[in-house]
Amino acid sequence: MTRRYREVAFRDELLADGSVRRAYADGRQEWRRRAPGFRVTWRDDTGRTGVDEQLGGRVVKRRIDPDTVLYGRDIGYGRTTWTDGTLTVNRTSLGGRAGLIIAGIGAAGLLPAIVDPPFALSPQEEEQLRQQQAQQASSGGGDSGGSGDTSSDADWVGASDGADDDFG
Repeated sequence: MTRRYREVAFRDELLADGSVRRAYADGRQEWRRRAPGFRVTWRDDTGRTGVDEQLGGRVVKRRIDPDTVLYGRDIGYGRTTWTDGTLTVNRTSLGGRAGLIIAGIGAAGLLPAIVDPPFALSPQEEEQLRQQQAQQASSGGGDSGGSGDTSSDADWVGASDGADDDFG
């Protein structure tokens, strides 16, 4: 059975230095920057820092320094479920806006089902997902399934409005 999630919307703004400012509807802010591989480093307005990593299979690992780990699952249309009970919704992405429209007209049943993220992964399971992600990237296919909202360096760097689903 799927748990109940607390929905938190966010908007991304591409900054002149190539980083992204993410503003959450609950007032939090993050500053995000691409790192090598499928990683994004971030810091927030409370002084926390960490790394988000797209593992593959639509799973995201969020490491909050020094020793906290959350897992997320990209469920399409700019939505990501997290192990802390949060459902983030990207209001800057095309998929996120489409999801809002679909839900707004009372057709929420057309959205993909909410799927819980893994509660925990072993190092071996994480590595398997990394290999899967690397294979998908090298074959030209992103993490497909759902909305077509896939992340790439070109999306982030080239987007004039920062509209991207870079790891929930």
